[in-house]
Amino acid sequence: MARSHSPSRLPRNLAIVAVVLFGLYALAGFLALPWWLEKTLPEQLNQQMGWQAELSEVQVNPFTLTLDITGLSADDRAGEKVVGFDRLFVNLGFFPLFRGIVHFQDIRLQEPHIRLDLLDDYSINFARDWQASRPDELAQEPVAAAEAEAGDEAGAIPKLYFQHLAIDGGELLFRDFSQAEPAEFRITPLDLSINELATWPRETGGSQYSVIAALGDQTIEWDGELSIAPLYSEGRLKVADLRHDTLAHFLSPFLPWQLRDGTVTIESYYQLAGGEPFELITSRGKLTVQNLALALDAGDEEPGLTTSDIQVDGIGFDLTAREVRVGMITLDQPFVAAVRNNEGQIDWLATMPEATADEGQGEPPDTGVPAFRWSVQGFELADGRVRWRDQVPQQAAELELVDLDITLGGLSDRLDEPVSYRLSSALASGGRVAANGQLTPAPFTLEAAVSGSDLVLAVIEPYLQQAANLALASGELSFDGNLDLDSQDDPMTGTFSGTGEVANLDLRLPDGEASMLGWRTLRLAPIEFNVYPPRLEIGTVTLARPSLNVVRSLDGVHNLARIVRGQPDTGSEPASAQSTGPEASSGEPEFVFRINQLVVEDGAVGYSDRTLEPPFSTNFDNLTGAVSGISNVPPQQGRVNLKGRLAGVAPVTFEGTLGALGTEDTSDIRLAMEDLALPVLSPYFGRYLGYAVDSGKLKMNLDYEFTGTRLKASNRVVLDRMELGQAVPSDEAISAPVKLGLALLTDRRGVIEVDLPVQGDIADPEFRVGQIVMRAFVNLLVKAAASPFSMLGSLADLAGFSSEDLGEVSFVPGSVELAEGEAAKLSALAQALRERPELVLNVRGGVNPEADALALLRARMEARGEELTDEAWAQAQQAWREGERPLPPEALGQLATNRGLAVRRLLQETHEVDPAQLFTLEPSRQAITDEQGLVTVQFTLDVR
Repeated sequence: MARSHSPSRLPRNLAIVAVVLFGLYALAGFLALPWWLEKTLPEQLNQQMGWQAELSEVQVNPFTLTLDITGLSADDRAGEKVVGFDRLFVNLGFFPLFRGIVHFQDIRLQEPHIRLDLLDDYSINFARDWQASRPDELAQEPVAAAEAEAGDEAGAIPKLYFQHLAIDGGELLFRDFSQAEPAEFRITPLDLSINELATWPRETGGSQYSVIAALGDQTIEWDGELSIAPLYSEGRLKVADLRHDTLAHFLSPFLPWQLRDGTVTIESYYQLAGGEPFELITSRGKLTVQNLALALDAGDEEPGLTTSDIQVDGIGFDLTAREVRVGMITLDQPFVAAVRNNEGQIDWLATMPEATADEGQGEPPDTGVPAFRWSVQGFELADGRVRWRDQVPQQAAELELVDLDITLGGLSDRLDEPVSYRLSSALASGGRVAANGQLTPAPFTLEAAVSGSDLVLAVIEPYLQQAANLALASGELSFDGNLDLDSQDDPMTGTFSGTGEVANLDLRLPDGEASMLGWRTLRLAPIEFNVYPPRLEIGTVTLARPSLNVVRSLDGVHNLARIVRGQPDTGSEPASAQSTGPEASSGEPEFVFRINQLVVEDGAVGYSDRTLEPPFSTNFDNLTGAVSGISNVPPQQGRVNLKGRLAGVAPVTFEGTLGALGTEDTSDIRLAMEDLALPVLSPYFGRYLGYAVDSGKLKMNLDYEFTGTRLKASNRVVLDRMELGQAVPSDEAISAPVKLGLALLTDRRGVIEVDLPVQGDIADPEFRVGQIVMRAFVNLLVKAAASPFSMLGSLADLAGFSSEDLGEVSFVPGSVELAEGEAAKLSALAQALRERPELVLNVRGGVNPEADALALLRARMEARGEELTDEAWAQAQQAWREGERPLPPEALGQLATNRGLAVRRLLQETHEVDPAQLFTLEPSRQAITDEQGLVTVQFTLDVR
């Protein structure tokens, strides 16, 4: 019986064991393991990281192989929450374990929270807490790490299979303490989904993954395929609406400017493969920047750069092929503002970090790795604005380009290939510019068809005022031509061929209300300019309706003299004195220019002198003609042919030859003018002569010969029927009988004709031709008035006398008989009086009290028949001197009177001098005798 029952107990025992094991397994799974996990997880977190952790509940189902943990929360030593989640669910597959595969059917983490801190030493809080929990193990860490690395290399990656892994509603709190201003970024939600991820090669391909994260309205989308063995991934990554403040925080150590606005979206497809070599390929990349605003400094009120939209399409990168490709780059409505301060620093450059001493020195080392190849399909900029403000000039300059459009063709690392371009823009102040052509980046070459129309020149007034005291009231510049530049050789060469025009120019002094210099149009066509050697050739310069107004102010300074600003004295010689031709002493070629013809149409020059009373004003208009052959290259023989009108009626012509400018070539310019009404110049006559001019005409023939800066001039001046008016008080008037001087210069036709030569150096600032000519004329009048008979020198010379001889006449002592040759002298004097009807001759009879008395005594003795031996005559002279033989008291007086009358009758009756020109004065008893013993009577001249 006992033997018969023993076999039946084995199944029961096995069943009991199975039940017991099942129960123990169930107890361990349902009770022990959750209890152990609830106890161990916080302890390990505290031991390994120093965190205080809490778990709400841990559930394990040993039969379904699931783990469900809820309510984990861990705080660091500072009491701040560092990690946590609402629920972690793990479902492990059972049967794949028998094939050595850890199969996670489902891993789901719900609403996890992770706080990641980047500390000031660029470490993170997890590493800090881990190191703080094991200070004694840090010394052994390198050895342990090396052993672990060796173990990793020897071991194989375990077979893990994640059928589905998901993170739902996660939150990542990132805090950055590495910068001066800490920042906090809360990424939520953070969703992750990975399907069918294996750690060993599978024939069915890689897993699918998807990541979605958001930082406010900033999002990250990442999806694609992933393989761990072999390492491979491909997919799409998109970061959308990344705000400026987020970018600014991370870029602030590298970006010297301040991001104030804008969002960035970047999207790209990629392929990544591990192995040797490592492969990374991106394609169909796209970058979008919207509403960008960039300020150079936090204190700036206005951003230095803004743009409505930036699009970069077709971005591709191939690490293996070492190639970067970019499609079209487009900028919509960009705005750039640049300022140069009064110290000459441009704000954009000044805000950039300074280069180190070693930076940019020497050639990069040759690593044997080929350089990256790159290409850009094109660049387009639409509706842009650029504003330039320059504070270096005393008056700040501001130039703004609007409606700026730029297009560039394909550009690549092959910099020697040409790139096409097109540019057009308007100026906010007025006008448009355009350019198109092609350029080569290296070596730099440029081909451009350039044009500009109606560019308002007032914008360059501050720069003009740096060199000249001028204001640009108006003016427009237009040009059209072709520009070529080539830097393949040193120095760079280039040419410009085209035309240019400046219209409606109006230049004036800053404090002036009237135009000083201007014209309707100045056209240059054609223009040929060469950069090196520098050369400018212009076919025809046409100057239509030019005007120049010269004003001498009350202080005696002309407005033209106020144009040039004072320059410091450097002690160097002027450039004209240092160079003698188109080749400078240094061997560098000097600037050469040629103008085939300068055509002037209807020009006008106004002149006003406010130092006079009344003020003087006149106008030179109808200036028309041409100047040909203008150049600075000798030998040169240009021609001058201009004509105009002075004071509304007087025709003026300029003719002559023109030598090479700035050289020792001789230029000979002749000016002819006639029929100028002298009352126009009355204020000047009043200043220098003390009389106004009532009537008369002026004719001038000037011959000016220039050799270098030396002038030799002949000024032939003809005054026709000049009539002085009333006296004008003037401190500068000559103190001489002006009317007499004019009368002496005036011939019988009422004409004054003088030739006033001038010589000097026009480079001398004290040399003024007009002032010298006027002074020469005034000095001539002074000389005429002081020595009137000297002005009759030509007639005296013709008669064989000196000019001084006409001012006296000699008589035989004791009689009215003229000395030998004196009749001819009176004839010449009479001719001079007839030719100058305004002159008056004052005749004063005279006797010498001794010579004439002795002659009368001798005549009386002869008449009485007295003995006239030498002894007798000596006794008679002695007796006269002692008063013993006196003459009749009236004898000498009658002789003096009769001599005056004899001269007057001779001039009036014999030589037909107008009686109105002859005046007899009170006789003189103090006449002198000459070397021959003849009694000389002096004449004086006067004017009616």
